[in-house]
Amino acid sequence: MSFKDKSTGEINPAFVAGEDEERPEKSLDKLGPAPSAVSNTPNMTYGPKENRRMLKNVFLTSFAFTFLFTAFQSMASLQSSINSDKGLGTYSLSVLYASIVVSSMFLPTYLIRKFTVKWTLVFAVFGYSTYIAAQFEPSYGTLIPGAVIVGFCAAPLWSSKCTYLTHVGHQYTKLTGAPDSEVIIVRFFGVFFLFFQSSSIWGNLISSAVLSQDARECYNNVSEVCGVNFCPDTEFCDANSNSSSSLKPSTRYTLSGIYLGCSLTAAVLIAVFLDPLTRYGEKERTGSSSQLEGKDLLIATFRHMKKPYQLLMIPLTIWSGMEQGFFGAEYTAGYVNCAWGIEKIGYVLICYGIVDAICSVSFGPIIRYTGRLAIFVFGAIVNIAMIIVMLTWKPDRENPIMFFVVAGFWGLGDAIWQTQINAFYGVLFPQDEEPSFSNYRLWESLGFIIAYVFSNVLCVNIKLYILLVVIIIGMIGYFIVEILERKKQKVSSQ
Repeated sequence: MSFKDKSTGEINPAFVAGEDEERPEKSLDKLGPAPSAVSNTPNMTYGPKENRRMLKNVFLTSFAFTFLFTAFQSMASLQSSINSDKGLGTYSLSVLYASIVVSSMFLPTYLIRKFTVKWTLVFAVFGYSTYIAAQFEPSYGTLIPGAVIVGFCAAPLWSSKCTYLTHVGHQYTKLTGAPDSEVIIVRFFGVFFLFFQSSSIWGNLISSAVLSQDARECYNNVSEVCGVNFCPDTEFCDANSNSSSSLKPSTRYTLSGIYLGCSLTAAVLIAVFLDPLTRYGEKERTGSSSQLEGKDLLIATFRHMKKPYQLLMIPLTIWSGMEQGFFGAEYTAGYVNCAWGIEKIGYVLICYGIVDAICSVSFGPIIRYTGRLAIFVFGAIVNIAMIIVMLTWKPDRENPIMFFVVAGFWGLGDAIWQTQINAFYGVLFPQDEEPSFSNYRLWESLGFIIAYVFSNVLCVNIKLYILLVVIIIGMIGYFIVEILERKKQKVSSQ
């Protein structure tokens, strides 16, 4: 799957510096707006070193998420390769994203009010650990329930994190006398994502080191069965070598054990060392960044779909999920694993993640000079070019540089979609944030689900053509929105 988490849906800090700067604490998470921003928290009395303690909590939260997603992101990105039997790995990811849609509408606010922010974080991290633990003995009876649990825990986890950093940011501003809480909050989220983005590096280094112990040679002509010719039932190693999609039990146990240890470490860090938000007036909060929840949010979400701008943005939003799902499932399995080896996936994903992170940070300042339209067109050109490359390229283990080139450019395109589509929603629907971002979650998650389901029934060449059609339709919808928006602005300025 994808790696920005994409199964989790975090938004890079570049998003805050882009089109939607007025609402940092409301749009920093794709999984949903934070349930409790703090606009009217009463003044608290703190000791002389409390500001250091607040910073400690920010760093501790960042470290905990780094441990958790070092495990989860890397394990999820391997599902199409290590659990390919009957599509088990990708089907589990489809279930995971379907569960996220449900949980994001009903669970975050309720759990935070019931258990407080800190303990919601702890319970959610343990929920992620169940999916990692299921990797010891993967089957439909273990992975599917584990995926459901992660899906239900994802929205509360990210909403709790967003609430914690936002609330502490407000209190830190009052304590230090800083002139603007927005600056402090953005800085806290910047620190968080600095650590969080590194999790893909550590996780993939671990997977590459462990899986290299299980490396095996494939003797078939991979140019005929890998890449664009790869299909769900492809067997690319001969009878003298086990399928490279299966692991030795010892290798699987080692990998799963390391990742489970990382996720449990995250739970311990939060449970033992993180100060509860009650220390900073959690119970006295009166503000709310999400006035809608449960049934009301569900109704508002479907009503919002009737709006012309939202209808036009649906294809491009679906594309943002499909492109992540395709890269995480098809590129890792059909190109890297099939043609080069499962132990190489981690190194390719590190390249993808580094480029994605750097570009995500870069596009915020760049868009001020180029404008939004140029960035969207550039992203579409990059992805269409890479689709054409993958349709014509014959992967060759003797020429490994191309594996990294395609991954790097795909990461560049992904950085555009993840930062700019989300920001564009904030520009288009400033008065309807909850239902608009709920639609964003819904349609992007549908894109993930489609990608993972297609992974088990279609060959790569067909999937690439489908991606090409979806991005073209998505960009047509986007162009129409831009034209209508500019006409409206021209009329209003007269």
